[in-house]
Amino acid sequence: METALTRLTGVRHPVVQTGMGWVAGPRLVSAAANAGALGILASATMTLDQLRAAVREVRTRTDAPFGVNLRADASDAGDRVRILIEEGVRVASFALAPSRELIGELREAGVVVMPTVGARRHAEKVAAWGADAVLVQGMEGGGHTGEVATTVLLPQVVDAVDLPVVAAGGFFDGRGLVAALAYGAAGVAMGTRFLLTSDSTVPDAVKARYLAATVRDVTVTRAVDGLPHRMLRTDLVEALERSGRVRSALQAVRRAAGYRKLSGTSWRRMLQDGRALRHGKDLTWSQVLLAANTPMLLKASMVDGRTDLGVMASGQVAGVIDDLPSCAELVERIMKEAEDTRRRLTASR
Repeated sequence: METALTRLTGVRHPVVQTGMGWVAGPRLVSAAANAGALGILASATMTLDQLRAAVREVRTRTDAPFGVNLRADASDAGDRVRILIEEGVRVASFALAPSRELIGELREAGVVVMPTVGARRHAEKVAAWGADAVLVQGMEGGGHTGEVATTVLLPQVVDAVDLPVVAAGGFFDGRGLVAALAYGAAGVAMGTRFLLTSDSTVPDAVKARYLAATVRDVTVTRAVDGLPHRMLRTDLVEALERSGRVRSALQAVRRAAGYRKLSGTSWRRMLQDGRALRHGKDLTWSQVLLAANTPMLLKASMVDGRTDLGVMASGQVAGVIDDLPSCAELVERIMKEAEDTRRRLTASR
């Protein structure tokens, strides 16, 4: 199925596997790429050396195009961009809007720039700065999320910018892909659906928790880092919501120390990143401190398998997913469902 997304990125199918922290590593990204989707490597929790090594590992596993997700507000974002350029990565995606300068540097090197946006005005801004495409995430999506449903946000952005638009938030099958195309999107992006595949390195016990979840078990909370965060409702989430400000702050400091040791990031750089986060999101310093919770709480579940100690970012679609196909099986099934759906719609005219 050819769309503006497949022509822009060189992939076979208009499907994107999103860059989920601790989840979208070389194995999942290469499996998605080999299946014909656009695999996106998550780099926010990697050091610069780890990022370069991860990109090279993906290269050994696939010849297909893939991308890397970056934090635009990170103090070393420029260094990460240069690694992508040096290593010949096809797509740079961003969780926050990159600067005009970063977009220009990437585009000059032939890298496709695809920021994630949660509002029409953000799409208009990055389009004016030269982005090649935008990924639009509605409130159904997992992790940090907004307040507008995909079915409302997507057509707003499609009408506002003359760029390929990728729809995220609430997609898991071929029917959703056809619906997104009908709205004017050039493809769909999925996180939770790719997390729940046999190619994902997330521990089996954690996958089982996702598969057992109903739609009502997926919630939005500010208790983890002060920002709206969609995840599975667990005993830990409820405990965090009951924690007082002082206790939460002390926990955040402890986890920040753990993250600094794990990532090799200095306290100075963490403070610089926190200052950028505070400015970009208009947060209090207390909320910035709480943001230190997120990487370690996610790692506890997604890497260590400790569902009692970690949080599980999740889209609402977790409540309707009940299997663990390989990436190849998943993408093939989605594309077949999409073609069957289009034929049915045509036949019913």
